[in-house]
Amino acid sequence: MDAMRVIVIGATGHVGSYLVPRLVRAGHEVVAITRGPSAPYHEDPAWDAVERIHLDRDAGDADGTFGATIAGLGADAVIDMVCFTPDSARQLVEALRGRVKLLLSCGTIWIHGPATAVPTAEEEDREPFGEYGVNKEAIEKLLLEEARTPGGLPVAVLHPGHITGPGWNMIGPAGNLDLDVYRRLAAGEEVVLPNFGLETVHHVHADDVAQGFQLALENPEAAVGHGFHLVSDRAITLRGFATAVAGWFGAEPRLRFEPYARFAELTAAQHAQTTWEHIARSPSSSIEKARRLLGYEPRYSSLAAVAEALQWLIDDGQVEAGPLRISG
Repeated sequence: MDAMRVIVIGATGHVGSYLVPRLVRAGHEVVAITRGPSAPYHEDPAWDAVERIHLDRDAGDADGTFGATIAGLGADAVIDMVCFTPDSARQLVEALRGRVKLLLSCGTIWIHGPATAVPTAEEEDREPFGEYGVNKEAIEKLLLEEARTPGGLPVAVLHPGHITGPGWNMIGPAGNLDLDVYRRLAAGEEVVLPNFGLETVHHVHADDVAQGFQLALENPEAAVGHGFHLVSDRAITLRGFATAVAGWFGAEPRLRFEPYARFAELTAAQHAQTTWEHIARSPSSSIEKARRLLGYEPRYSSLAAVAEALQWLIDDGQVEAGPLRISG
């Protein structure tokens, strides 16, 4: 594989913080695009070799200059981690067509909505809901149609699950971002879960997402024209998640199950809404296609990814609990 000049849009985000150093170590020349002088989540000497450029995408999309600016940087490939509307995607494609060899775009497993069968494959019928999922599904459709059109821009779309890792909060055992649930589980206090706790969440470590993007970049003949799930090997149930977390602290889980309506009454409104958004989808996504075509193999299970992130939250003082005790 020849070294490439690669632009990463949204380079210091969750995935970019791992992806950019990966690309540098693989011998690629990397241009990091960020809105401002934001630092990556993790220090890495590889960043010393990265060209840094600050661009306001919203302003550039509004006046039609963002795509042309990216195209003018003379890259072989562009990795777009922060595209959220079909219009933004269309502007970038039109500017890059005929000027770069590959565009990789970050989607989401929320393109699917509720599943009929699990694990869900990429090509199954979809019922996305919510602005984020609906827009991301429309973006993928636009991009893959472009890739399959003669003379079109070569594009692939990669769909992470719940991106998890040290440096930020992650979706927890109640399907929301309530950090106090970890303290309660560690202390052996009661934790209320919706329904029977059997809805699922599907995490993925940010470095495994970065792995998937690197594989697609370096195997374009296998990637172009396709969408791929990037998640851990298996989703986890809320009940199993909570039980595992309690065990990491040597505690017995005290779980109480309530119908969602009652759960919402007992839970802060913002957390109850987040829980609904996750359990209404209950994602469980297949990675068979990414394994077969790209050689994707996640290093982290869902629980391993969560454990690393949780230990960081404890060390950072955001969760009041002792260190995790995980054997094996």
